[in-house]
Parts: sequence; C-alpha cells; structure tokens
Amino acid sequence: MTSRVRTVTFDAHDPYELAGFWLQVLKAERPDDDNPGDPYASVPADGITVLFEQNNDEKSVKNRAHLDLVPDTTRDEEVAWLLTLGATIAHDRREPDGKGWVVMQDPEGNEFCVLRSEAERAADS
Repeated sequence: MTSRVRTVTFDAHDPYELAGFWLQVLKAERPDDDNPGDPYASVPADGITVLFEQNNDEKSVKNRAHLDLVPDTTRDEEVAWLLTLGATIAHDRREPDGKGWVVMQDPEGNEFCVLRSEAERAADS
C-alpha cells in the first residue's frame, strides 16, 4: 500500500487573504469555490494543494514543517519580489560564494525557504 500527499495545510487567521498571497507566489488561479469568509482556502500547485484553514490561535513557535521554493528566476530576484508581496526575511542564510537560502515568513508568519534556482545550482556543477 502507498499513500500520497493531497494537501499541505496551514492554520490561518484569514484563509482567503493568505491564500491570495500564495496564489501570487505560486502563480496559481484561485479556485471558483473559494470565497471571503470561508473557513478554508486552497492554492493548487503542481499536483498538490496548499490549504489554509481558519484558526484564530496566535502563532507562538516556529513551524515544524515548511515549504521550500525553487524560483524560475534567481534566488535573490525572487526574495526581492516576495518582499514586495508582503513577505519578510526571518533568517538570511546566503553565503559569500552565492550558495545558501533565505528563510522568509508569509504575512501571517508561516516560515518558508527560498532556495537557489536550478540554473544557479547547475552553474556550480
């Protein structure tokens, strides 16, 4: 028997609004059945769905799981663009030789990492 991952779920104060941020990040279309005020909002992404579920508890600790993003542009260009969408930098793990990653937070404080692009990693090979 084998299981597959259908969704990765995050708690959110405002699922619709937070999904809006991630729809831009992942360049996805909002599903027709997602509406403001709904307890859930989803973001379809490459065979998996990122789901945001209404929860009014305050976030108090680091996420135990997070998303790693590989941009189609450079890592640094992606980080700059994400900042314009409302993300913040939590930890900058970029190294002087160009390697490393950036730990960011979405508008509700969920951590995610921006890795180097495939092209940037291939240039090191």
